[in-house]
Amino acid sequence: MLERVTPETVGFSSQRLGHIDSWLHAQIESERLAGASVLIGRRGKIASLKTAGVMDLDSGKAFDEHTLVRIYSMTKAVTTVAAMMLYEEGHFQLDDPVAKYLPEFAETPVWRGAGHALTDVEPQQQPMTVRHVMTHTSGLTYGFMQDNVVDEAYREADIEFPGTAATLAELVERVAQVPLLCQPGSQWNYSVSTDVLGRLVEVWSGLDLDEFLATRLFVPLVMTDTGFNVKPGGEDRFASLYVPESGGSMASVGRSVTADDASERGGLKLQESGVGSRFLEPTELFSGGGGLVSSIGDYARFCQMLLNGGELDGVRLLGRKTVEFMRLNRLPDNRDMAAMGQPVWSETSYDGIGFGIGWAVVLDPVKAHIVTSPGEHHWGGAASTFFWIDPDEDLYVVFFTQLMPSSTYPIRRELRTAVYQALID
Repeated sequence: MLERVTPETVGFSSQRLGHIDSWLHAQIESERLAGASVLIGRRGKIASLKTAGVMDLDSGKAFDEHTLVRIYSMTKAVTTVAAMMLYEEGHFQLDDPVAKYLPEFAETPVWRGAGHALTDVEPQQQPMTVRHVMTHTSGLTYGFMQDNVVDEAYREADIEFPGTAATLAELVERVAQVPLLCQPGSQWNYSVSTDVLGRLVEVWSGLDLDEFLATRLFVPLVMTDTGFNVKPGGEDRFASLYVPESGGSMASVGRSVTADDASERGGLKLQESGVGSRFLEPTELFSGGGGLVSSIGDYARFCQMLLNGGELDGVRLLGRKTVEFMRLNRLPDNRDMAAMGQPVWSETSYDGIGFGIGWAVVLDPVKAHIVTSPGEHHWGGAASTFFWIDPDEDLYVVFFTQLMPSSTYPIRRELRTAVYQALID
């Protein structure tokens, strides 16, 4: 764990950070969440680490700093860092066609869009590139979206995690057989792109994704709790996963959720017990887009490395300029995600928010209606976990809980306000 200091040492008010305690306990008492933790890092130190609630409602065991959770799509930032390490080593260029390394994508057609059958397709006008999969402008999608015939085809082909595919290579081959949702580069659409990127990491490195991440990232960064399954001895620290009693599904993450919707969620019901989870068993299907489990201290080390410009405790994973490059908006003409076809994601408006390499990037806090800094970058997971990094304030925040879907409540907006109001320097 990184060094902990008193909040005032790094420019926070202890008294005002008390609002986060109150907020956390309100989440538990209202049965929004079973348990949660918030870690705030600033100027290289941990300014605050707060926990509340339980990791399992039946056992009543506390949700604390050692609790292990499914971080789901927070895996994407890790996989993208891995890919950029290989980019620095000269294994590929960002505008290389994906088919150069994964030939199965060479002939993947493009669906003609709404009103057309899945079989009504056209060729790719430009090839899907590595940059496209890094920025979710590849034309790929997720089956849980349930918006169109391409999403439906993903479900029919069992393109999901865990699915019936034995390995990442097999799953990616299956992805390439389904038409693209749109022409590469034309829209931002959340997707299995980072799973394809994980497969590319395997091709470029010659290692399975789990081995590359373990040897090149987790061991050097001393992320001892992070991997594609809970390590032996950690089973009693793995949290159970919950969903609201009513309303809310993964299909809702790309749609607006009203206050009335949220007020009707009710309490919590068990989705997957920590003691009976698939994450307790080894897997050969390494999801670069959503397969990792971690502890809040581990992910804090990952965030601090990025905030430091690619280095932590004398270990450098990326060059400073590479990290700065990843923080820049990569969408065409500096557009935001709303202008690229995704107005809302996981209870957050995407007006004023672009996408860099591996994460969303705040372009205009006023347009986005959130208290933060331009250039702040972030991403979260399906179980409502979240991180953000704010270089202007030399600040990062990691939030862990286990509630699906992440669009259930406006947790991320509320937490941002609670954190920034506590800054005094």
